[in-house]
Amino acid sequence: MSVRWPVVLFDFDGTLADSIPLIVASYRHALSSVLGSSASEDEVRSWIGRPLQPVLEERYPGRGAELTQVYRRWNLANHDELIRTVEGVPELLDELHSAGARTGVVSSKKLETVRLGLAAVGLDGRIDVIAAEEHTQLHKPHPEPLLYAADRLGVHPGDCVYVGDATVDVEAARAAGMAVVAVTWGAGLRALLEAAGPDAVVDDARSLRAELLVPAHP
Repeated sequence: MSVRWPVVLFDFDGTLADSIPLIVASYRHALSSVLGSSASEDEVRSWIGRPLQPVLEERYPGRGAELTQVYRRWNLANHDELIRTVEGVPELLDELHSAGARTGVVSSKKLETVRLGLAAVGLDGRIDVIAAEEHTQLHKPHPEPLLYAADRLGVHPGDCVYVGDATVDVEAARAAGMAVVAVTWGAGLRALLEAAGPDAVVDDARSLRAELLVPAHP
């Protein structure tokens, strides 16, 4: 097999790892503990993909910092128990590397939390670059985090494809001048992902493999 793009960048939550149940539970715990309130799962899922504290401050003005602290404490305490591997993803990363691709993670999470997640799902040795929350001033859907990752690898954005599960991932990739593949096993709804205009929408790792790898010429 050969690679369609020499660099494959991935979102983390809901893309490389099945972490959406962990995130939803963490948000709900924070809201219940701090505010005695709740939010629907659809609303919580719509927050995923953006940095944690700005989302909470926007939704609950003046309480963002406190909610973030409670969220992170509960999230870390329950992290390894609730996060899951996405079937076929570790093998896909191995195959991408064998075919000559380099891989990266572009996430709105903090670097420490990304590394914790990669280790929990057995991917920590399979990633060449990480662009996390603290690496850029602006965040998805702004292209800066994706451009940062491309710059770290010394490649043109047009040589990269970004794989993510949210509309902000599609928007950021388009703004960065990258190809983009949306996956449906995370937070985003297929109809909304399709409306955002990715190059492809896939439902499992096998279908993603077909988008990223092509048979080598004899």
